[in-house]
Amino acid sequence: MAAPIHVRVRLFAIQRELAGTREVALELPADADVAAAWDALVATHPSLAAGRDSVRFARNGDYADAATQLHDGDEVAMIPPVSGGAATEGGQRILEIRSSALGSGILGELIDRLATDADGAAVGFLGRTRSTAGTPAPGQEAEARRHAGRDVESLEYEAHDLMALRVLAAIADEIAERFGVERVAIVHRTGEVPLGEVSIAVVAVAAHRGDAFDAARYAIDETKARAPIWKAERFADGHVWIGQPARTGPEALDTSAAPAARHDGAATPGDGR
Repeated sequence: MAAPIHVRVRLFAIQRELAGTREVALELPADADVAAAWDALVATHPSLAAGRDSVRFARNGDYADAATQLHDGDEVAMIPPVSGGAATEGGQRILEIRSSALGSGILGELIDRLATDADGAAVGFLGRTRSTAGTPAPGQEAEARRHAGRDVESLEYEAHDLMALRVLAAIADEIAERFGVERVAIVHRTGEVPLGEVSIAVVAVAAHRGDAFDAARYAIDETKARAPIWKAERFADGHVWIGQPARTGPEALDTSAAPAARHDGAATPGDGR
């Protein structure tokens, strides 16, 4: 009989709270897959079972399906609905997760770091925290009803840093392939973010404004849909986790849509919490 394997399960956001821990060590059969790890986890933490339909999985920092084979020493991350620190910079892209305040001046900072004399357009987007509540994550509906009609007091962000940076890098690669835009920045906050402060900044610079607008929009939309970053809305007497099940890959490119109207200038700050 083959020796059992040992894996480390990481929990985030609402799952971390339900289980009361960030990590769980599991011993599994030699032929175990991700689904077996989930079953073993639920056996010791039954409160997690109800969230299965909205959970996505990752193995060693990459999204994986339930049938993915596991090996001794693997890390398995259980990814709850995403909000929809470390940094990497490679000359033509800036991908960061920061625990410090961003400020509206970050757009100028990022443009100055990215733009060249060949670039005729720089599009920037700021996501700011707001007082109105968003859509609760699956399983958080009852808690959201308890706070209905109240103003959000602040937001709290949590991330799987290594995996988030990998996802941001994949998004930057897709932007280069789809729109021909090589110089992109995506910077996201973690920790508590007071109302009205910046939670995410996106910049795309290119020779032409249309490409820069397309790249910036793709960057924010895909980051919110795919990056393992979680958001809780905090109220005076509790909090609600916000988001939808993570999309594990890029949205299909719609080649049938007519080109959108083009406009000069940089995009104004908006709501990208």
